[in-house]
Amino acid sequence: MNISQQSLLHSLLLTKKFLRPQVYFKASLTALSHAMEDLVIVGNEQPLVIANFQRERFYRQETRRYARIAKRSDQVYILAAPDSDLVATLNPYTVVPFDPNDDFLAQEWHLVVVAKKYSACIICREFSTPVEGVSFDELRQFKGIWTFEREVSKTAAVLLLDRILDYQPKLADKIEIAKQRYSLESDNKPQIKNEQFLEIDARLFTSRLVNYLQTSQYKQLKSYRTILQKENFERLINRVTAFIRNSLNSEEILTSTVRELGRVFSPCRSIFYSYPKVENTLINYEWVADVFPSMKGENWTIANHSLFQTALGQNKVISITDTTQDLGIQAHPELGESFQNWQIRSCLIIPIRYQQTWLGILEIHHCDNQPYVWNDSERTFVEAIATQVAVALVQAQAYRNLENLNRRLADLERTQSNLIAIVGHELRTPLSTIQICLETLALEEDISEEVQQIMLDTALGDSERMGRLIGDFLTLSKLEANTVRSQIEASSLQESLSLVLGSLKRRSSSDNLAQIVVDIPSDLPLVQAEREGLIEVFSKLLDNACKFTPTDGKITISAQIYHQNDSEDEPEKQTLPNQLEIIVKDTGRGIEAVQLERIFQRFYQEENFLQRTIGGTGLGLAICRQIIQKLGGQIWAVSNGKNQGSEFHFTLPIAEEMENR
Repeated sequence: MNISQQSLLHSLLLTKKFLRPQVYFKASLTALSHAMEDLVIVGNEQPLVIANFQRERFYRQETRRYARIAKRSDQVYILAAPDSDLVATLNPYTVVPFDPNDDFLAQEWHLVVVAKKYSACIICREFSTPVEGVSFDELRQFKGIWTFEREVSKTAAVLLLDRILDYQPKLADKIEIAKQRYSLESDNKPQIKNEQFLEIDARLFTSRLVNYLQTSQYKQLKSYRTILQKENFERLINRVTAFIRNSLNSEEILTSTVRELGRVFSPCRSIFYSYPKVENTLINYEWVADVFPSMKGENWTIANHSLFQTALGQNKVISITDTTQDLGIQAHPELGESFQNWQIRSCLIIPIRYQQTWLGILEIHHCDNQPYVWNDSERTFVEAIATQVAVALVQAQAYRNLENLNRRLADLERTQSNLIAIVGHELRTPLSTIQICLETLALEEDISEEVQQIMLDTALGDSERMGRLIGDFLTLSKLEANTVRSQIEASSLQESLSLVLGSLKRRSSSDNLAQIVVDIPSDLPLVQAEREGLIEVFSKLLDNACKFTPTDGKITISAQIYHQNDSEDEPEKQTLPNQLEIIVKDTGRGIEAVQLERIFQRFYQEENFLQRTIGGTGLGLAICRQIIQKLGGQIWAVSNGKNQGSEFHFTLPIAEEMENR
């Protein structure tokens, strides 16, 4: 049998039958190996050192250590599997690659040290893990021997040198020198008693071993504490989540959240307030330890500071370890003064958002004399709580607004039952006006030319309105039936927008329109779109903006490059990379959060169709969504609520991107 196909431990036990193997954990072998290596490093001899640590998994961490050992002796051998660039590198010691598939060395752990005055060896083979499925590296088990017996160490050294010679015959001369230098093949020379070794080196060996095991225990204790903390956090997350998901009362949700967070991070203060803040928005929810001042009812403006706005806008948790030493805070003395007044030494600032809608800010203040380092587990914990709170608040808001909830539940019924009424109302009104105007012109002879012109203009305007209404019905029907034939081509946003704005100004006087600002860079690339469809989308979005924005308001049209990772906060709006994003923003009456998706449904209108103050069938945004989706883009709305204005975003592929594909 080839010696590479034999276990070194088995060969040693056959030679030294008095040896009794024991079981060792990897942690123990690591400690023993480090202690043996230290004997070489701090000693004044030039020993023979042979090491094999299983496919380099241990050795990779010991490169510098063995470089130091190699400075002590020219007889240092490392057995390693050639599965990396280790063998190709220049080392001050001899690297001997072995076959990891056929050689038992791949499952064995060996370290042999033979000097003139001392010797030691570890010869072990991995055989099992203590618990099925456990993957902790330190819990791997090995069976073998560890001894200071000189004869055992010499025999193990000879077996390993023979294995090395089998792999690399060119090392024969060097190996022969080692055998002669350390008397590996002769028993005639007197032996150094083990007692002498123990008297000289046992304290160093024991000290090193104890230090390593102590360090391992501290690491294990730290790991247990981390696991316990994570378990406590998960239990608290489950408890808070269960409570807030079962409650539709925002008061109860926020009171419970600040209370539980305050108890977890005590001694501290936990607060919640609205954001973005309006003037004189006060802190209404707080939990604070008895020894610290209460901030409830105070006007707290920290989150509005420019130092924090960028991070909060990216939905990131802001962690401050020491408010007295933080460089950013030191650059703004007013911030430092605010923290000092409320005894805040460390703090977390957590944004509470649902999709693009701001719900508020949650803050945790550590008010002890010493700074507090927030670890990753704590940050992950508060982020999870913030997510659950955001969902619960949106649910509570929906429940609180019964009118909106009723409209949402009645959407389908309204679409079915009111379709005829909506159409009839929208068509009958302009038709009646046209009929009255024409009858008056036909029957009345003494009408001035000015009045005649007014009646003609009124009739023409209402006929145009009827045409648009009928056109909307036909367009949406064709889009939904997928019977529209489009010619997709590279199109200019600026050209399409200019046509729409020109038509809008011809139809409406400047006195009846809000201020319209176009902020589109001239160097933007072309988009891949159907020109008529793009004009239709611009027309309907601008018509909507003009309808719902007072004449002293403002409408802004902008565009920018849109990348996929810009939408991480909105996973449902994932798009192709390198698209253009067009934004139509107004300062009008805004949209409630629960309406942001519903407004794109067919026939949806915020007011009852017989009571509304602004006309329309509720088809415009549904048509826009159909057109944009067929062009490969997406459309969505953003608003902070009533009287907060609104933004309509849509994306279109860049022409160059489409051509490259």
